[in-house]
Amino acid sequence: MQLLNGIGFQRLETALQAANLRQGVLVNNIANVDTPYFKRSGVSFESLLQQEMSGATRTLEGRRTHSKHFAIGLSARLPGPEVHTDQSTMMNNNQNNVDIDSEMTQLAENQLRYNSYIEQVNYQIKMKRTALEGR
Repeated sequence: MQLLNGIGFQRLETALQAANLRQGVLVNNIANVDTPYFKRSGVSFESLLQQEMSGATRTLEGRRTHSKHFAIGLSARLPGPEVHTDQSTMMNNNQNNVDIDSEMTQLAENQLRYNSYIEQVNYQIKMKRTALEGR
């Protein structure tokens, strides 16, 4: 029995991966705040997931009994995080576009998101454990 393989848990897992990737990208941006010609990077995930969820109609999800089977249904359209570089802006004369205040704000926001994702994963595991153990 695969209790933690539902589409909701997969979305949470991908969201955690996106938050982890975003942490690394933001830290890299902050570390290069004074590097000439450095261009900041960002991670897109939540907007991609929202687009997929709003455009997707409720369909049946196919059960995969072998790893080589094709994924059918909503699980086949689960987007992953994407890293993009902002080449269009410039913050100072050395053509660096990292705004330290913006990066620190995004870092704090990402930390809050990560903590909420972890709380949700813990809650789901707790509820499934309660259902299995009957306590």
